Amino acid sequence: MIEADTRKKILARGQTEVPWQGEPLLGSIYGEEEIEAAVAAIRDSMPVHKGFGFTCQQILDFEAAFARYVGVKHAIAVNSAGPGLDMAMRYLQLKPGDEVIVPAINFMAAPLAVMGAGGQVVWAEVNPDTLQLDPEDVERRITPRTRAIFPVHMNGLSAPMDPLLEVAARHPHSEHGPIPVIGDAARACGGGYRGEKIGKKGLCTVFSFHTMKNMVTLGEGGMVTTDDDALAAYCRSTRFYGIATEDWGTSNVMTKVQAAVGLVQLAKLDGFIAARRRVAKQRDEMLAGLDGVALPCEPPDCYHSYYLYTCLVCDAWAGDKRDAIMRRMEEEFHVKCLVANPPAYESRRLLREHTAGRRLPRSENIGQRIICLPIHPAMSDADNEYICAAFIACVESFRAHR
Repeated sequence: MIEADTRKKILARGQTEVPWQGEPLLGSIYGEEEIEAAVAAIRDSMPVHKGFGFTCQQILDFEAAFARYVGVKHAIAVNSAGPGLDMAMRYLQLKPGDEVIVPAINFMAAPLAVMGAGGQVVWAEVNPDTLQLDPEDVERRITPRTRAIFPVHMNGLSAPMDPLLEVAARHPHSEHGPIPVIGDAARACGGGYRGEKIGKKGLCTVFSFHTMKNMVTLGEGGMVTTDDDALAAYCRSTRFYGIATEDWGTSNVMTKVQAAVGLVQLAKLDGFIAARRRVAKQRDEMLAGLDGVALPCEPPDCYHSYYLYTCLVCDAWAGDKRDAIMRRMEEEFHVKCLVANPPAYESRRLLREHTAGRRLPRSENIGQRIICLPIHPAMSDADNEYICAAFIACVESFRAHR
């Protein structure tokens, strides 16, 4: 941990960059290459007989490159991760009463996709160390109505896919066979699991290229990866009104310019993740031994992408006391932290009503203890030191006065 005298000097020096937010509004780094790729795609579209096209070469190239990167047969580009999640759930053709198990510690997107497809959300607990879906708790919640397990690769770390797939195989559905495991990797592009990229395991995986994410396609965009030919055909059709499969669909096509920029960002992605990991590992050293705070966990079979640097305060500081630390970080040191995420049913009335009476004590406790410090691949060593020094000062001051 940073010693007291050194912390004073760092804090006196202040931040060297713009004030950091817990989830910076641009999660990757843009350069002239992205600008040139976007302009080239626009110029390529200017002839009236050509335009911006439907299935253009840039989209095909981006899909092929992303499939190679993940190690799958198919990658289907979409205009956002949300429609990709919707497609995955609609593919299951859920009937009233069909259940999909999702982690309660979650952004709203995955459970809303279950609801939108007509399914019943079943909340499950996460591992308190990793914040990933707990296979043992999932197994306790499986019923004859369970149609899918829907883990989220939370905050940049892989869910335990192999144990979840083993649970699914042990409890086949009477009509549909082994329970599919579908991954939400909106926050984990570029991460790894057991020697493979996140996105290889399970029936399919959905990625986000939103402006805050590990790679960005002009603010929005997403990808569905799968080795399943039927699912790939379904997604390719339903992203444009379901024409090829005569299924319901709407327009969720990625644009030509987004795909051109995506190819550039994808080539840089491993570098972005390496930079995030460098910041995180330096931070681990600077915050080591800070009483009352658990630092992010990286199991030996995972390659954390550190989309967020997620800490947990101790039980005694849960809730209001955690919030007080966050307020001081922002008001005194101009560092805005984030709570990502409390149980999804706490943040959305719609989800709370959909799962009325279902509460998860472990997840609610974790939601009161999460605090995410800002992290970014372009963060300087000086700013990383400043954020750590400010956090130590807030925690130690809080401990001294309580």
